[in-house]
Amino acid sequence: MLRRFLALSRSTHGVLDIAMPGFVALLWLGHFPSWKVLGLCLLTALAGYTAIYALNDLIGVKDDKEKVAGGLKAGYAVEASQMRYPLAQNLISMKGAVAWFALWFAVAVAGIWLLNPMILAILLGATVLEVVYVKLLKVTWWRTVVSGLVKSAGPVAAVFAVVPQPSWAGLALMLAWLMPWEIGGQNIPADWNDIEEDRRIGARTIPLVFGLRAAGVLTCLLLALTVAFSLLLPRLSPLALGWPFQLALLLAGLVLLLLPALRVTRSLDGRQAARLFDHASLYPLALLAIVTVFVLLG
Repeated sequence: MLRRFLALSRSTHGVLDIAMPGFVALLWLGHFPSWKVLGLCLLTALAGYTAIYALNDLIGVKDDKEKVAGGLKAGYAVEASQMRYPLAQNLISMKGAVAWFALWFAVAVAGIWLLNPMILAILLGATVLEVVYVKLLKVTWWRTVVSGLVKSAGPVAAVFAVVPQPSWAGLALMLAWLMPWEIGGQNIPADWNDIEEDRRIGARTIPLVFGLRAAGVLTCLLLALTVAFSLLLPRLSPLALGWPFQLALLLAGLVLLLLPALRVTRSLDGRQAARLFDHASLYPLALLAIVTVFVLLG
């Protein structure tokens, strides 16, 4: 039964996502926080991602039931589970799903209160935006911008957890880097992978509205922006992060983002889009490993 609830919250994807707040927290702080703060940050991040992903399926259950009724094809590796959309497949009850969401949301609120109560505004904003994102599925492709804001909420919250008064210019740079990664590396590839299901229910996604060729080109442009902005990230850190750090970020971006995006654009193959999603999901983990090495050396 637990596996069904973990599928509701896309636990594999969520755990990988936690690496991004970890990366930005270490980048901004320049050293490891105390074990107490580190443990509280990890628990709070896990709870927040678990709750928000569950909320996605709770709000979108009607559309998900339409997708399930027509049959689902295999997903990308980080979410290729037979229990995708467990609520829509009646593998768990609505009451159970609501209780699961409420539990983890309450844990996230408690953790935030202990870290920095200001972060509550970010959590509530991400919750509202997630509802808006789901509701816009059949309305407009602009929903993908909302997705970028939701995914950026976790890293922004992580900054406020370790730096009570971060610079607004630094936060703006971080958003300019994060949003293209989410949109080009995850949102568009996910919609590409689900294109047949989305077409059946009348969804308005970028691959459906503009076609695969335009979606591929846009993906490449967005991920090129991600890699370019990543080279400016050392400015956010108190550490003296020179060209070796930038080179490591550049290589991570090339291998995990740009090369997979180019393969998608050349082939227009849904399987390549799924692989891009998988590689982009590993990008935060690679960045966390890189900054950890430099923090230890520093």
